[in-house]
Amino acid sequence: MSPRRSYDQYCSAARALDVVGDRWTLLIVRELLAGPRRYTDLHADLPGVSTDVLASRLKDMERDGLTTRRRLPPPGAAYVYELTGRGRKLLPVLQALGEWGQPELGERRPTDAVRAHWFALPLLRAIEGEGVVEVRLEEGVFHLVVGAEEGPVYGDGPAPGDPDARLDMDTDTCTAVSRGDLGVLDAVRAARITVTGDGTLAKMLREA
Repeated sequence: MSPRRSYDQYCSAARALDVVGDRWTLLIVRELLAGPRRYTDLHADLPGVSTDVLASRLKDMERDGLTTRRRLPPPGAAYVYELTGRGRKLLPVLQALGEWGQPELGERRPTDAVRAHWFALPLLRAIEGEGVVEVRLEEGVFHLVVGAEEGPVYGDGPAPGDPDARLDMDTDTCTAVSRGDLGVLDAVRAARITVTGDGTLAKMLREA
C-alpha cells in the first residue's frame, strides 16, 4: 500500500482532502451510502474506473477509517465493503457538493453514463419528512430512506416491504428536480410526479 500523499498544510480542509481528495473516492462513498457492496457491484456502477484504481482506493479508504471489509456468511461467502461511522459522515459533504454542482448538470451528454440510483442523493435532499420512498424511472427503480440517522440512505431496486410512498416520474422530471429547476411538491401539483401509497409521507406529498 502506497503512503498517503499530503498537502502538508495545517488546515482542516487540506487534511480532509488528504483523505478524500483522490479521484473516485467520493464517488465510492456515494455508492456505499446504499449499504454494503461487493467489489464487482462497485465496479459495475462506477463506469470508467479501472480495476487497479478501484482496488487501490478501497485499500486507502479502509486504511483511513472510511470503510471496512467483511466476509458474508455462507452461502454468499463474498467480501463486501461498507462505510464506517466516519465514512457515513460524508453524506452532508456529498449533499452540499451535489447542490453546488447542480448548475453543472446542463443537458446530458452522449458520453454520460447514468444509473437510476444516481438520482437518489438529489431527491433525498429535495424530500422532507421521514420514511421509505420508492422511485420509479425509465432507467430503473431505487428507494430512499428519508430522514435516516443510521444505515443506508438509499438502495437500488424496489423498497423492501411496503414503502411509505411511491413516486413515478419520467427522467426529464427527475433531472429537473436534481438540477434544482423544479421542486418535488411543484412537480406533484403539476402531475409530473404521481404519488401512491398510504403512508404519512405519501399523504403529505399529495396534500401539500
